[in-house]
Amino acid sequence: MAMAMAGAFGQSTMSPVARLCSHRTPPPPSVQDVVVQQLWSHDQIACCAMKSVHIRQQLLGEPLKLQTLHTHHRKQCRSRQHGVAYCAVTTEATTQVKDQKKLKLRADVRNLAIIAHVDHGKTTLVDAMLRQAKVFRKNQAVQERIMDSNALERERGITILSKNTAIRYKGTKINIIDTPGHSDFGGEVERVLNMVDGVLLLVDSVEGPMPQTRFVLKKALELGHKVVVVVNKVDRPSARVDYVMNTTFELFLELNATDEQCDFQVVYASGIQGKAGLQPDSLADDLEPLFETVMRCIPEPHVDPTAPLQMLITNLDYDEHKGRIAIGRVHAGTIGKGMEAKVCTPDGACRYVKVSELFVFENFTRVPAEIVQAGDICALCGISDILIGETLADKMDGVALPTIKVEEPTVKMSFSINTSPFSGREGKFVTSRNLRDRLYQELERNLAMKVEDGETADTFIVSGRGTLHITILIENMRREGYEFMVGPPKVINKEVDGKRLEPYEDAIVEVPEEYVGAVVDLLGKRRGQMLDMQVTGLESTTMVKYRLPTRGLLGIRNAILTATRGTAILNTVFHGYGGWAGEISTREQGSLVACETGVTTSYALSSCQERGQLVLAPGVEIYKGQIIGLHQRPGDLAINACKRKAATNVRSNKDQTVVLDVPLEFSLDDCVEYIQEDELVEITPLSVRMCKNPKLSKKGRY
Repeated sequence: MAMAMAGAFGQSTMSPVARLCSHRTPPPPSVQDVVVQQLWSHDQIACCAMKSVHIRQQLLGEPLKLQTLHTHHRKQCRSRQHGVAYCAVTTEATTQVKDQKKLKLRADVRNLAIIAHVDHGKTTLVDAMLRQAKVFRKNQAVQERIMDSNALERERGITILSKNTAIRYKGTKINIIDTPGHSDFGGEVERVLNMVDGVLLLVDSVEGPMPQTRFVLKKALELGHKVVVVVNKVDRPSARVDYVMNTTFELFLELNATDEQCDFQVVYASGIQGKAGLQPDSLADDLEPLFETVMRCIPEPHVDPTAPLQMLITNLDYDEHKGRIAIGRVHAGTIGKGMEAKVCTPDGACRYVKVSELFVFENFTRVPAEIVQAGDICALCGISDILIGETLADKMDGVALPTIKVEEPTVKMSFSINTSPFSGREGKFVTSRNLRDRLYQELERNLAMKVEDGETADTFIVSGRGTLHITILIENMRREGYEFMVGPPKVINKEVDGKRLEPYEDAIVEVPEEYVGAVVDLLGKRRGQMLDMQVTGLESTTMVKYRLPTRGLLGIRNAILTATRGTAILNTVFHGYGGWAGEISTREQGSLVACETGVTTSYALSSCQERGQLVLAPGVEIYKGQIIGLHQRPGDLAINACKRKAATNVRSNKDQTVVLDVPLEFSLDDCVEYIQEDELVEITPLSVRMCKNPKLSKKGRY
């Protein structure tokens, strides 16, 4: 640890300790302070654990144990002499393990999850770890981001669902869980953290800790997991390792990490090159230092194989031949193929079941197994109605484990059947019964989502962690053949002590210096409050941090990209609930609405484009009330996009050439962000259209 933190805390002009303690008047030097100063000056490397203890003594008045510091210093020096990093283990934790005589140490298994902010290189690092473990043949063609097996994940370049894999290293099985990095899929991360004993926290060597880094690290620290920090992409020319390590350590302190958790091991890596090391300027030719760190610092599972069976179901999968597949970690006892057990819930309800098939993870496949011992992660078949959060327990003496709890949704959208003139042309599932079955089926594996019945029999309210969380569901449904309509996203407010509260989020925007003014103006209009502004390691790039209501973020992504010519990067994470911020105007322009059903023509669109920006090209079939463009002024405008040039007997000397602008390409996410209260998005397997809501539009307007 000390070796890895040397550059971060020994070379910085002002350490996190100095920044945190600068506002206090330093007390007179005590015996403890003198000893600490002697230890630091003797070794000339500041240890995180010693610093965190010292901080707590100064800020919180906690006692400082000299014996603990001397022991820790000797272990640090001994580890440096042998060229390895020291991982702290508390005396209290060791005593607890000794007291639990029934627990058995499984040294042949490690369970870890890889967590990080979006696009910090989690899946790429997993690819490199799989190659290091020689999972592939030398002549085997391997695609990039092999863990992103979902077609939608590959198209968007993000991880949506957490996935399990396992590799062998020196006779030890390492179960690895690749998790999503986007804040909207935080529920996936919260679930899988119940299956592991430690985590690899990836931090970009340029960006440093980002909003989602704080969220996932907070969840891991609350569960008491051991954290290994991996500073990824150190091969980038603009890497700033000292800054990243300082901000990462400060983040640990802000999240109230224990002294042992603050004494984290640091590994520097380049996932795309498959290299790692304990120093940023001396990486090994492979990931050997990373694997050795995992073996030393990720604790082995402490289990009781003789206790009654307890297995918490954390994930679900489906196979056409085997049916529903339940995935989880065996916390106690053993489970075998053909074993009779019972499924328990925290409310005390139980039902008896039988495990027909049992699997363990090896590389990319599920390998059949006859028996799985406590401490390992497995998958089982034969229970068609099992759900996430339920416990598979012993038939006679089984007891339910605490269920999985995730954060509450913050955004909701209405789903209804398609009532447009083009309904039923492309979809396979178009009825309200089909829509209801599919939405409630999603609840079985998506714990962060909620579904409620709407005001009418054919309307349903779907709540999620964000607009992306819900649009991913919409995209999956349209690819499955569903046809329906969705309304604009709305925030979920709360009423506490008679006060109206709404969700707030922290938004971080990375933008070139010349567009900072436009971003600040946009966020300010949406009731945002600036928290920080600083220049990053990249040339002329500024990072702006705001806290604003979730309502203000609806539709802001396109506005920021337009104002910055597509150069800005926006990241958000849920902060909490706060007071009502007042009215917010999210859209100033109206829409261009078709007043006639037919096929668009170049002749008609040439006059329509003078009123705003079009989203359709010539030759597209439209219907009355469909949105075909963006009006350049406030308010909607009804236009005729289907009229043709009148045919006469008079021969013109020259045909008029029609020049049309390139229409705007609106994706599903763009349409959902654009629409307002009186508008809908029509979803079909082949098309995504925007239209006015006939129930809310003025009578006879279109």
